[in-house]
Amino acid sequence: MSAQSIIEKLNDLPPDKVLEVEDFIDFLRQRAQREQDDIELTKAMTTLSADAFNRIWDNPEDAVYDAL
Repeated sequence: MSAQSIIEKLNDLPPDKVLEVEDFIDFLRQRAQREQDDIELTKAMTTLSADAFNRIWDNPEDAVYDAL
């Protein structure tokens, strides 16, 4: 479906329905942004916690598990 066909369909709708479509588009954009923000936050938390986990996992006592 092309943008032009969507515009044509929007032009056929009454004004109150166009507002509903606009609200839905805004909702979809906000949801996509939140999902992107969540991905970036997860990456940042993983990076920040890497040093702490390396200190825990990288030790002689646990070296036997590295061979598994």
